Amino acid sequence: MSTTTRLFLVRHGATQLTAENRFSGAVGVDLSDEGRWQAAKLGERLRHDPVSAIYSSPLSRTIETATIIGKTFGLEPITRDGLAEISHGRWEGLTRAEVEAQFGDEYAAWEEDPFTFAPEGGESGVAVLARALPVIREIVTRHHGECVAVISHKATIRILLSSLLGFDARGYRDRLDQAPACLNVLDFRDAVRARLMLFNDTSHYAHHQRSPQGNLSRWWDGALTSRP
Repeated sequence: MSTTTRLFLVRHGATQLTAENRFSGAVGVDLSDEGRWQAAKLGERLRHDPVSAIYSSPLSRTIETATIIGKTFGLEPITRDGLAEISHGRWEGLTRAEVEAQFGDEYAAWEEDPFTFAPEGGESGVAVLARALPVIREIVTRHHGECVAVISHKATIRILLSSLLGFDARGYRDRLDQAPACLNVLDFRDAVRARLMLFNDTSHYAHHQRSPQGNLSRWWDGALTSRP
């Protein structure tokens, strides 16, 4: 490729399970009213960009987000299974406190290394990367020189960014955040080499960036509360 391909990599808008801080990887939950509003604001923000296609995870919250944004451009979302959120197996629908109480050893192992460890019935970060990264490369190759929106999920996007930018993906939960309906911008010179131009931006609906406490990992929350 001699031209730049730009991906607008977007997390879906807020859901009720987001507000309750529950594990909702493979659960099919719809957007809340707030989430629909967030997606509409992002669509307004991108209205002057030449978006030629919009791709989405097959889960309802991402399809709805993509549909709302796609109306700005007269585009229907194209679903790709590989963009789905990480499955948390038997943790799905539970709060973090409930998971710690019921599956303490499993949760501790996951906190230590969420990239290679998977809870019973769930996926590891390695498995997510193996299905999601080929989809990104397919999109970049198919739409070279274009602007494309890709709507996915919190963990999936963080794992993808870790790989594309050369981070140690074992720390994706400690080092990277993704707010609901946030915008990330990635420019590609080819299907492998990417440059991050914008990260976790919510200025289309929020005046301030959200607090890290409660939005990253247990390690991060502990580090914050232990400060003098």
